Amino acid sequence: MKKFLAQRRMARFVGQALAAAALWQGGSASAMGLLQAYQAALINDPTYQSALQEALQGREYENLGRSGLLPNLSANYNASKNKSDQETNTILGRRNNHQEYISRTSSVTLRQSLFNLDSMARYRQGKAQSAFSEMQLVQRQQELILRVSSAYIDALFSNAQVRLATVQRDMYAEQRKVNDRLFAKGEGTRTDMLETQARLDLAEAQLLEAGDNRQTALATLAGIVGQDVESLDELSEDFRIGAPDGEKFEAWKAQAVANNPELGAQAFAIEAAKQEISKARSGHAPRVDLVGSYSKNASESINYIGQDSTVRGVGIQVSIPLYSGGYVNASTRQAVAGHERAKAELQLKTDKVMVELRKQYAARQSSVSRILALEKAVASGKLLLTATEQSIKGGVRINLDLLNAQQQLFTSQRDLAQARYNYLLSNLRLRAAAGTLGEDDIRQAAAYFR
Repeated sequence: MKKFLAQRRMARFVGQALAAAALWQGGSASAMGLLQAYQAALINDPTYQSALQEALQGREYENLGRSGLLPNLSANYNASKNKSDQETNTILGRRNNHQEYISRTSSVTLRQSLFNLDSMARYRQGKAQSAFSEMQLVQRQQELILRVSSAYIDALFSNAQVRLATVQRDMYAEQRKVNDRLFAKGEGTRTDMLETQARLDLAEAQLLEAGDNRQTALATLAGIVGQDVESLDELSEDFRIGAPDGEKFEAWKAQAVANNPELGAQAFAIEAAKQEISKARSGHAPRVDLVGSYSKNASESINYIGQDSTVRGVGIQVSIPLYSGGYVNASTRQAVAGHERAKAELQLKTDKVMVELRKQYAARQSSVSRILALEKAVASGKLLLTATEQSIKGGVRINLDLLNAQQQLFTSQRDLAQARYNYLLSNLRLRAAAGTLGEDDIRQAAAYFR
């Protein structure tokens, strides 16, 4: 009878432990949500802020290139005090003429390019470089979404591991107390006590490791969002797998080719390299400028002391390069090689994106099946645990069977949580590879948390 009451008490604790293990699915009103974490990271993440400033730098390439096509206006002013000694021979002998005077010269010059292949190539290259920077910023935004989501989910999973490890440790501790009481009354065995103690020691070590992992995960997330993180929204209890979009891999592949920012940036890099060739070849082309000038001079030289003059001029200036020591040919060959390299890098990046796209597409497909299987495993594990308790009461099973059933259930619960997290991450990574990942997607992912 005493053994029966002890087993009943253990059964009640098992039920409480299972309820506690499910608490990781609950949320907190003051917890940081996934969308909040992303919005904080937009402001505070140093990696993204660096990318944002780099993009602002890149936007000026177009303006820099355009400046070579726009008028160039310059002004000059010079004032100097002069002392002159002039000796002349006369019939009366040598005569020394000493004069002091101030000369002033001011001018304004306007130069407008009429034909300049180098300036045209620089403008087109600047546009490509600015577009390249914009595409890189889009890529960094998508990378930020993935980094925040990964860090957030890592922190959540570490919380789940700590909670499950705590429940497991407490259950083994309670089981040890039951074994001790039964042994003291002559109704238990030393083997049961040793089995439980061994499991308890292992659970203690696992709990310490889980605690360290949680601190690391929270610190990583805090570094991204720029603030301390105390609690997070957890997965909703009514977690449901989203309806499949029905898109085949070929459809995702077409989206990636059209929208992936890494591929888009490389396409602009190819265009910039192409314009580098035009810049190099322009070294053999003439340059034609419209030049207008206006100048005023006072006592410009010793021959014009006391005289003021105003000169207005407008004309065409043609500059024709003849020979530069082979520089133009060498730089052209160098630019052609750079263009070919950029095209090869596009193919390399395309292959890389396709591999990632295929990987995430398969991961999303398999994670759905894995979640369904693990949900059944958790339900079966609970039934097995209940059945094992009843079998122990009837003398059919032993303490080791109960410990094994508990371990199996805890493992299934942990794997189910990880499978659900992987499902959400594979969804985001698939869209990132396709180049369509945005704030709406992280908003949809945040709806799974409460």
